[in-house]
Amino acid sequence: MRWTPGGLSSDVEDRRGQSGGGLGGGGLGIVGFIILLVISLITGRNYLGAYFAGGGGTHMSQGAPPRAASPGEDKSAQLASFVLGDTQDTWTKILARENIRYPRARLVLFRDHTQSGCGAARAATGPFYCPADQKVYLDLGFWDQLRRYGASGEFAQAYVVAHEIGHHVQNVLGIERKVRGIQQQNPQAGNRLSVAMELQADCFAGVWANSSADRQIIDQADVKTGLQAAAAVGDDRLQKMSQGYVTPDSFTHGSSQQRMAWFNRGLQSGQVSACNTFAAGG
Repeated sequence: MRWTPGGLSSDVEDRRGQSGGGLGGGGLGIVGFIILLVISLITGRNYLGAYFAGGGGTHMSQGAPPRAASPGEDKSAQLASFVLGDTQDTWTKILARENIRYPRARLVLFRDHTQSGCGAARAATGPFYCPADQKVYLDLGFWDQLRRYGASGEFAQAYVVAHEIGHHVQNVLGIERKVRGIQQQNPQAGNRLSVAMELQADCFAGVWANSSADRQIIDQADVKTGLQAAAAVGDDRLQKMSQGYVTPDSFTHGSSQQRMAWFNRGLQSGQVSACNTFAAGG
């Protein structure tokens, strides 16, 4: 990627230096418990067990000194800040063509755990977007996990940030609210709609990648790492790694092939209209 490291933008909320990640050792709370329970059920991974095995966060002393950031971590933070700003500038222009105002999201950088508008945020759950406070939550340690999944490089990280901003775009357009309403009325459609939401966010990330390619921020090698990142976090691959077999009915994000295909569709078209994953059925 072509970018120049610098400071963090005003859209970034850096909580990495907060002792205990901002929770003050106060524990998970009922909202956080429910979130981890739901995530465990739909992914098949026992996040609750991992949480309580680690003492639920209460083992961290409120007076523990914050860990200093390494130069590599600071560079990753600056890259995330750059991508955040560039994706949001891009979406501001795209939506302005439809006379839609784009309210900027914020990126929260944290370590281990913190509090979000959607409840407790933990590193184990990976990056996520919270529509309640319009913030993306990211523990930079996720990049290590992404490398273990087989995706490395700066654009692999950029893809993740662009994907989460894709969820913010869904929120701005009212898609998120509409889908959650349908899921409440028809729980049996929950997983299918969740997959469509995630694939659309992948496609939106591709729309941004199309813009950055036109501006020569990325090249074909970067596109390859973006596709590798999309494949690395496919439900089928993650389930195979964690439990040794695949259960398609429990997918919530889509298969590796689906995620690559929809990211590539956005990349090749550069058009929001190409990202109707709901009509396509994934």
